[in-house]
Amino acid sequence: MGDTPGRRDAEALIRALYAEHGRSLLAYATRLTGDRAAAEDVVQETLLRAWKHADDLNAGKGSVRGWLLTVARNLVTDRARARAARPVEVADVEDRPPVEGDHSENVVNTMVVMEALDKVSPEHREVLVQLYYRGRSVAEAAKELGVPPGTIKSRSYYALRALRAVLAEKTTEVSHE
Repeated sequence: MGDTPGRRDAEALIRALYAEHGRSLLAYATRLTGDRAAAEDVVQETLLRAWKHADDLNAGKGSVRGWLLTVARNLVTDRARARAARPVEVADVEDRPPVEGDHSENVVNTMVVMEALDKVSPEHREVLVQLYYRGRSVAEAAKELGVPPGTIKSRSYYALRALRAVLAEKTTEVSHE
């Protein structure tokens, strides 16, 4: 399609229609659909159809606003019919209880971590137990163990590194067996 005088006239008509009727057309479509995004789609499709029928609109037959509102209403109706024609989706069956996970993996993980804790130094173990198993803050762990908070922070850093190393070693042993 080239840039012909007829095409420029149609585009100018659509721009004028949008400028004059766009807001009221959007408000009407929003009331019909209850959804702003769907209403914008309806307005766009309405203007596209106006562009396709630009010659009829320029002929001055009837009300342009009435034509636009009728097209918008028909589009909304067509969309509603199309949605209604879709098969009903099957809902989840709610009379079955949800599948519960097997807790054996958690038990094994706890055993592995407890065994790894036995292999780190007592100072590191105390800090990890205070912070992670007893849920204490750094200040509370420091008070409980009788050391400064900075010591708790550094011990927890090195304790986690040592624990990771023990666990990595354990994983390597298992994979080589």
